[in-house]
Amino acid sequence: MSLKTAPDASVPKTDYSRWRLKDENGRQTWHYLESDLECEKWPQTTADRYFLGLDMGLPDLPTPQSVIDHVHNGLEFAKQIQMPSGQWACEYGGPMFLLPGLIIILYATGSPIPEPWKIEITRYLVNRAHPEDGGWGLHIEGESTVFGTALNYTVLRILGMDPDHPVAVKARARLHQLGGALGSPHWGKLFLSLINCYGYDGMNPVPPELWLLPNWVPFHPWRWWIHCRQVYLPMSYLYSRRWSLPVNDLIKSLREELYTQNYNTIDFSQHRNTVAPADIYHPHSPILNLANKVLVGWEKLVCPEKLQEMARQHVYNLVVAEDLNSDYTDLGPVNNPLNMMVRFIHEGPDSHAVKMHRYALEEYMWMKDEGMLMNGTDGVQCWDTSFYIQAIAEAGLAEDPRYRDMLLKALEFLESQQILEDCKEQDKCYRQKRKGAWPFSKKKQGYTVSDCTAEALKSVLLVQRTPGFPQLVSDRRLKDSVDVLLTMQNSNDGFGSYEDIRSGEWLEHLNAAEVFGNIMVEYAYPECTTSVVIGLDMFRQYDPDYRRFEIDETIKRAFRYIRKVQRPDGSWEGSWGVCFTYAAMFALESLSVANENYNNSDTVKKAVDFLLSKQMEDGGWGESYQSSVQRKYIHHENSQVVMTAWACIALMHSGYPDLTPVERGLKLIMSRQQSNGEWLQEAIEGVFNKSCMISYPNYKISFTTKALGMYAHKFGNKAL
Repeated sequence: MSLKTAPDASVPKTDYSRWRLKDENGRQTWHYLESDLECEKWPQTTADRYFLGLDMGLPDLPTPQSVIDHVHNGLEFAKQIQMPSGQWACEYGGPMFLLPGLIIILYATGSPIPEPWKIEITRYLVNRAHPEDGGWGLHIEGESTVFGTALNYTVLRILGMDPDHPVAVKARARLHQLGGALGSPHWGKLFLSLINCYGYDGMNPVPPELWLLPNWVPFHPWRWWIHCRQVYLPMSYLYSRRWSLPVNDLIKSLREELYTQNYNTIDFSQHRNTVAPADIYHPHSPILNLANKVLVGWEKLVCPEKLQEMARQHVYNLVVAEDLNSDYTDLGPVNNPLNMMVRFIHEGPDSHAVKMHRYALEEYMWMKDEGMLMNGTDGVQCWDTSFYIQAIAEAGLAEDPRYRDMLLKALEFLESQQILEDCKEQDKCYRQKRKGAWPFSKKKQGYTVSDCTAEALKSVLLVQRTPGFPQLVSDRRLKDSVDVLLTMQNSNDGFGSYEDIRSGEWLEHLNAAEVFGNIMVEYAYPECTTSVVIGLDMFRQYDPDYRRFEIDETIKRAFRYIRKVQRPDGSWEGSWGVCFTYAAMFALESLSVANENYNNSDTVKKAVDFLLSKQMEDGGWGESYQSSVQRKYIHHENSQVVMTAWACIALMHSGYPDLTPVERGLKLIMSRQQSNGEWLQEAIEGVFNKSCMISYPNYKISFTTKALGMYAHKFGNKAL
């Protein structure tokens, strides 16, 4: 069930009429205007009011009489919230461990925290506290954990909440019930150590010397999954330096508040492996425990200081490379503040790099009705824009003059965000080829993502092949996109997310994060693989000659992977959306490329039978995030418009001869459309690393509209 709580009136709130979202070619930053004159010069937009949960003042649209009328209403709403740069902005929240990393490091570095931020981050944490026990979990729909509760309690105290405030009292009581901050997982221990509220001796080692190993070593960090290695890279520097903020009055108070015992009596070295049961998703393996013991001995008895200095310098150089290759945006909201901390320690508080990090971190902040949160990336710009384009095109409306400007702006945005050059010293900083790729968010962030590249390639081709639209992305650049995709297929025939697979799954035995699964290495994913198939197939239709043999072989191998990873019950496990419904949509669309359908393919038939077995009484589909956690299909208590859209899209691609299940699902979607064309937010839609959920609020507009539009285009416009 959703754990969203009612807004709490016990904490201050800013004047929401003064917030503005600034869009600079996809760079999204929120600004609070202090004066009436500023507000007059910079009026609030419909999109601003939508994101903030304010009355948008939109008129009721004509009552739909047919399926396509619902599509038009949905697209009319989408037009209202399209950003000036052509993309669709949104919240990308859900994880509850992102704000703590930011606020703790801003505090540790003495960086100013704007007053409106303080007020609204406090509101967000108060509004997202567990409604019963007052703690916080790994994500917004999760149960309370030490990781979430200890760190977010610390944030509230840094931001000025009194320890006697009812919210603080309740959260502290829950933390103590869970055993106190000693039970923090590895990442939590590091953040608390930075502000002198935990002892580095109580951390399992993160030695920077690992980065000096020869590249052929099978567990060298360069082989780890990108999100894992880019977090542990700066962590290793910080761990080795043992840097902590000097003790002050707040730290003294936090030492008393976070623990159930006297702080000064704690022997932290005895608590390296102390992790609260509520926090553990991936327990330590015997191999990891042995490795940790060896590394403790290594750093205490063997490792020369000069070698540590060499290792720290090497790690620092890699941190600098990450900053420069992403213009200080960095991969994500965990490694960005950690990199800032490294640059602060190494270069000083007034360095150019520290200032650039403060500037870039603004791109991760998001305002909504509940307060201010930290997004899971610097946005979802390219990814969501691709799906809005597809919603229009697959409804057969690309030539409709009502949507020309909307599509043209979206095309212009994707054109501006394609990455046109590889990283400097790509091999030295262990980066994947990126020339020709599209990122998840924006070009500045600079990371290749396989499915983002494929979906953007598809979307660009859909628009540029439509009469009357310009060819903004040249043939050479389209080929560059294909070239980068062809480098990413793995020996198991599937495609990963950011890179090819660099080591085996056995490396999960060294997973030290404790709260995430499948974090150590890149994996092949059904969703990524199927997106690539669809993108490459559309390209070979456009250009039948370019690298044709390689494209055909890549697609053939990818189909082999898709069939291989289908479960006996007909499902595919999704890793980036919740969960089996999400993966089925991509898989069945890709199989339609091979002309496989319900009547001629056992693979498709099994998948359809699986989906039909999950349809709910009201005609919809609803899958709980626990499907991702437990890795088996678990019904949500209510049907969800997003999952219903995914299932309907999948069934339409399958060629299932009976339209009744699809029509029942579409009726449910239509029944929940609002009079202004939007759909309201329901349960959380996304996931990563099995255990952490994340929001994709644009899905409730883009995929619902796409499902309805596909039906009207394929089967005729009629009333259901």
